[in-house]
Amino acid sequence: MKLWVLRHGEAEGHARTDAERNLTEHGRGEVLRSAAQLIGLPISAIFASPYVRAQQTAQLVRDALGFEPDIRTVAWLTPDSNPVQVLEKLDTDDNVLLVSHQPLVGSLISFLQHGHLRQPQPMYTASLAELEGDYPLAGLMSLVSVKNP
Repeated sequence: MKLWVLRHGEAEGHARTDAERNLTEHGRGEVLRSAAQLIGLPISAIFASPYVRAQQTAQLVRDALGFEPDIRTVAWLTPDSNPVQVLEKLDTDDNVLLVSHQPLVGSLISFLQHGHLRQPQPMYTASLAELEGDYPLAGLMSLVSVKNP
């Protein structure tokens, strides 16, 4: 399976709540550059955090790819979610895209690669990581690449 992990694009500095922060115009451009890296790849599902900036990121990617299925909004992809719980929820062997936030994305990538959380992967806004392995299990996936917009 392949797993792509995309951090949302640059977001506004302030909003009524953190969950309500919108992407900036610069952030939209970042996301579109990252989305271009996914064109033609066999993505079967897009999972996204319910936070506005992640939803906007996922929708931009969906539109850029002409991806038919709906975005699957899940509470387990918020910034402070636990990577262990993400893997429990991600019981699939399909090729999926996760759209989320730091610190979760860096910790999740490290957990998938190394089986621990001590070396989080640096992920800038709209950075796209590609991992592969037989199953999404701790320490059993390989990091293929990290692309920055």
